[in-house]
Amino acid sequence: MKLYLSFATVGGLTMVSRVLGFVRDILFAWAFGSGWVADAFNVAFRFPNLFRRLFGEGAFNSAFIPLFAKKLEGEGPDAARRFAEEAMAGLLLVLVIVSVAAMIAMPWLMYLLAPGFSSNPEKFDLAVLLTRIAFPYLACMSLVALMSGVLNSFGRFAESSGVSIVLNLTLTVAIFIGFALGFHNEPGGGIVQALGVLIAGLLQLALLMDGLRRAGFRLGLRRPKMTDDVRRLVSLGVPGIVSGGVTQINIMIGTMIASLQPGAVSQLYYADRLYELPLAIVGIAIGVVLLPEVSRHLRSGNDAAVMDSQNRSLELAMLLTVPAAVALAVVPVEIIRVLFERGAFTPSDTAATSAALAIFAWGLPSFVLIKVFSPAYFAREDTKTPMRFATISLLANTAGSICLFFLFGSMGLLPQLGIALASALGGWLNAGLLYATLVKRGQFVIDSRARRSLPLIVAASLVMGAVLWIGAQLLAPWLASAQPLWAKSGVLALLLGTAMLVYGIAMLATGTLRPSMLRRRAKMVG
Repeated sequence: MKLYLSFATVGGLTMVSRVLGFVRDILFAWAFGSGWVADAFNVAFRFPNLFRRLFGEGAFNSAFIPLFAKKLEGEGPDAARRFAEEAMAGLLLVLVIVSVAAMIAMPWLMYLLAPGFSSNPEKFDLAVLLTRIAFPYLACMSLVALMSGVLNSFGRFAESSGVSIVLNLTLTVAIFIGFALGFHNEPGGGIVQALGVLIAGLLQLALLMDGLRRAGFRLGLRRPKMTDDVRRLVSLGVPGIVSGGVTQINIMIGTMIASLQPGAVSQLYYADRLYELPLAIVGIAIGVVLLPEVSRHLRSGNDAAVMDSQNRSLELAMLLTVPAAVALAVVPVEIIRVLFERGAFTPSDTAATSAALAIFAWGLPSFVLIKVFSPAYFAREDTKTPMRFATISLLANTAGSICLFFLFGSMGLLPQLGIALASALGGWLNAGLLYATLVKRGQFVIDSRARRSLPLIVAASLVMGAVLWIGAQLLAPWLASAQPLWAKSGVLALLLGTAMLVYGIAMLATGTLRPSMLRRRAKMVG
């Protein structure tokens, strides 16, 4: 019961964050479209945002939480606080050095981050400037990540799940400030956005410090020192960051390749934001909550509870993710048109972005499965196995992105669609390797309940997809670009609502969801 309540807390706050993120993206698309300023900012933001995902959404904590929890329960709060302070000092020192070096070397790094920008000196110079402004965000997020891990270990998920809300609100305000200053799709607007990223990092840090204060667990600054505990954290943390952040690393590689095609960086960014909504709400919520849950059961020797937590997480993840993937794959044009097509975002942008979204959607379940399977390794302090699989997936994705980018271009197709396809295939490869190894080790067995429910979830999602496709054809005149926004939005909401109703009825009819189960979960959340 507590497991579902924690999922609801993290997932609910993440949903609020992602809704606010969509508002920000809608405003950003209206203000900048997929032009050169948008491309420059998206590259500038991608690098610190990569570290936010690596450190702030579970990858760093995959190593930190088990070690911190062991200290807390085995040696008490004082030893745990000392370990957290030692880890914070070392992490902050490394990232400050990296940040300063990167800011100095950014003109050279930009040839790696966005090689295609070199053909447009104005875009290249703006991307360098914006990245330098936003880069100190990394140091803020290193502290935020560690503080989030401490709070999560105490079962407090609200503060760590709310940091993205602060980011989205700050960047939304920055868009309006840019317009108030007269920056309409101009470099000045990009500079205001980059400053917004930096300010958001400071505000997020303040939020987590306040959370620790209210939890009665303050952290002080120490002189960096390589203790035995810090060495153990490093040995577990580096593989954990690679394996836990492989999805974001893949996106970064895709951005590098996409920079060769004008507008592709921003179009992939908008598509990425759409499929990341269910990934964040479901996958990240499960990943954040499941790790400390499995860690506790393992320490108590309760193998049955470990297996049950993994099965229920798998079941819940697929229950919510598979229909979302089907919907994004079936009606991507309609979704993109309603959300983004206005101002500087043109119908041609809609066509390119929706095509990428449809391909990304088929990889969505795999990205969530990675979040479900990885905690089983991390809780056992095995970060090297997921790192190996992440590396294999990363290499396959990189090779596939390069080959498919040029192959699709030679066939007259949008080259960036090759990047989306390679990303989806890489996700399934990683998830498959994680699952197969857990089964081989006897650390995960799909129980009878999950074996029954998973095929029914897929079948109900396909029925829902058919309803969506038929409805989109019938309502196409009301979803056309020429229709006013209120009409398109209302029709799309009706279409998606009907599809969700069909899916829910199918789940109830097959017994996968039962009214008694819904009542129990409603009481838990309430």
